[in-house]
Amino acid sequence: MGAAAIRRGRDDDADGFIALITACWGEYPSIRIDINTEAPELRALASYYAGKGGALWAADADGRIVGMIGVVPHADGAWEIVRLYILQPCRGTDLAPRLLAIAEAHARAAGATRLLLWSDTRFDRAHRFYEKHSYVRHGSIRVLHDISNSLEFGYAKPVVGVEILDAASAASAERRLAEILCACVDAGASVSYLPPLAQKVACAFWKRMAADVAAGTRILIAAWDDAALVGTVMLEFASSPNQPHRAEVQKLLVHPAARRRGLARALMLRAEQEARQAGRTLLTLDTRAGDAAENLYRAMGWHEAGRIPGYALNADLTPCDTIFFWKHVDSPDQR
Repeated sequence: MGAAAIRRGRDDDADGFIALITACWGEYPSIRIDINTEAPELRALASYYAGKGGALWAADADGRIVGMIGVVPHADGAWEIVRLYILQPCRGTDLAPRLLAIAEAHARAAGATRLLLWSDTRFDRAHRFYEKHSYVRHGSIRVLHDISNSLEFGYAKPVVGVEILDAASAASAERRLAEILCACVDAGASVSYLPPLAQKVACAFWKRMAADVAAGTRILIAAWDDAALVGTVMLEFASSPNQPHRAEVQKLLVHPAARRRGLARALMLRAEQEARQAGRTLLTLDTRAGDAAENLYRAMGWHEAGRIPGYALNADLTPCDTIFFWKHVDSPDQR
């Protein structure tokens, strides 16, 4: 199949859109399409989305529509990605990323601060694609009450911002967080691992962290910039009966390509805020002596408790010193 050309969708693309969606849904025996009853807008989809203030695109190849995507605005700066479908022979190419990039760019140019979408729970491949592009699971499963008995996962991401990940969103972010961890380790970060860090090892680590989030023993915070998930930090709650007031800050990570934008500071400020809300008034952390993070912690009012020579190893296996820091934060009822 030849390369696909992307253009604005038109109402007279109706037959092509219907054929594309029918082909994609046909891969799942339990999914049926009833246009007259459940999707009459498909007969004039461009006008339908334009009437909502949105837009629609089609991808043509060899005289047929092989891909489509739309985007529509919601309240409070949110825009929804809708009807992303790719014909099977075109999957694994750059077509889906190109379509998504066009729709996201349109929304952002119109002032979008948050992007969201819904995806049928049966579309595993689509879920992996969205997660690769920094969307995370968000909210409850949606029940459509249609003839296919459809259930949908909600996905969302801020264009720029710092947010808490619950257990579902943490699990859906595992691959992207693993990419960030691998990139930071390969760039020389001293965060328990040595380079090269295998993706499957990093994924296993984040899977354990998601389990901790589900158990309520950990808070996982993520940062997005330019609509990409590029940073994270965690709070682990002390479990000893005599330390209900303490938490440890762990794994402050910012992808090397997104540094010097204030993301590390924003993540730390959010970590301190969440600690206060949880009633954890004493925070601790450790970092390799001489790292840029050391200067950040000192500038944010953290106090050095001491250092241990040769506590960990650098990438070249030479020993390095580790500095331990602490900081008191006021609980909400003390402010």
